[in-house]
Amino acid sequence: MKIYTRGGDKGKTALIGGERRFKDNARVEAYGAVDEGGAFIGLAMTELDATRDADIIALLQKIQQTLWDVGADLARPANIERPFRTVDHAADELEPLIDEYKEQADRLTKFVLRGGNKGAASLHVACTVIRRAERRVVALMQQEDIHPVTLKYINRLSDLLFVLARAINARENHAEIEYEHSPTVFHDKPQKVRE
Repeated sequence: MKIYTRGGDKGKTALIGGERRFKDNARVEAYGAVDEGGAFIGLAMTELDATRDADIIALLQKIQQTLWDVGADLARPANIERPFRTVDHAADELEPLIDEYKEQADRLTKFVLRGGNKGAASLHVACTVIRRAERRVVALMQQEDIHPVTLKYINRLSDLLFVLARAINARENHAEIEYEHSPTVFHDKPQKVRE
């Protein structure tokens, strides 16, 4: 199989089903941003300790697999009849992982600066790229129908990547640096609503 097809030389690419759209089309932007997020996750994995962080590396590889499903679903126009690849419970599966890795991280009450060691900083970058992908998917859903699970998954994934970055910093005994103008924004206990 050739890598180049010359089909995109005039600024268009093919969606699933063969429809051609310009490469800056909202649907192409959405699945392209998801692909970019997967690449940054792959980069982050190279910065992790293969022994100590084997659990996170395995999790990130699974996430990369799911991001291919998400990207495929976003590359499928609404008028194409075929099953979605992203399973309905994909986002729900991330929630206990967010809780689990949050427990490994330092207690958080204020906004923190993104950084730490290379692995954590790389996960923070992946998190922000996934958040950009989320914005692209939201832009798409305002124009066309999407598989709603894709947006929910990306939303949860950005939370998980943030927590994983903080867990890596904790494993390295690298203290988080709080944003100096941050009020207390995170509370362990639910706050009472003022009437």
